[in-house]
Amino acid sequence: MAQDAAIRLSTVSVVEALAASLRERVLDGQLIPGTTLAETEIATEYGVSRPTARSAVTALVHEGLLRRDANKPAYVPQLTRVDVDDLFLVRTPLETQVVRVLVERGTVPVAAAERAIADLDRMGPDTPHSTFVESDLGFHQSLVDAVGSPRLSRLYWGIKGEMHLCMVQTRHTLGRERIVAEHGGILEALRAGDAEEAIRRMRAHLDGACSSLQQLFGDTEG
Repeated sequence: MAQDAAIRLSTVSVVEALAASLRERVLDGQLIPGTTLAETEIATEYGVSRPTARSAVTALVHEGLLRRDANKPAYVPQLTRVDVDDLFLVRTPLETQVVRVLVERGTVPVAAAERAIADLDRMGPDTPHSTFVESDLGFHQSLVDAVGSPRLSRLYWGIKGEMHLCMVQTRHTLGRERIVAEHGGILEALRAGDAEEAIRRMRAHLDGACSSLQQLFGDTEG
């Protein structure tokens, strides 16, 4: 029984490692929209079994980084304005509630949030776009995780990948200086214990990001 358990654990680790590699390639833009990921080709490329490849692909489908139609291989989606609208329909109320809860519970993650802001502020113009996006979203992730709700963290993880993909596909963010300033303003209100001001600033920040992405995607339908 112990040997069987070890085999299962080994398989899980391989699936997770493969999913991580594929995820990085999607979010770095190495796999462009429309690229198909056939399980047999992935298995050959990485030297893994087809079931392992299938499990890794399925994980990314669940994250929204890949899509798969019936009886067809998974592919990298081209996100649209419809996707942007839907993502922020979920993201904005979720993150405004997060800042309210942090103030009410007195659990503002000052050190983690400051570190995320400082990391973003230090990035130079040659920083890979995907790295910049990950650092931007890292500030928001630090607030979500500080709530201490496993379900909330899973929910945010479920849209974080698509948000990252959205910004990578448009090659757009609000700009380092603006993001650093707005993140700093949100943290300032949180530290002051002013929930309503923190909510106002978070909403304004997310509305700005949503509006900018909507304009870039135009009226494209998904």
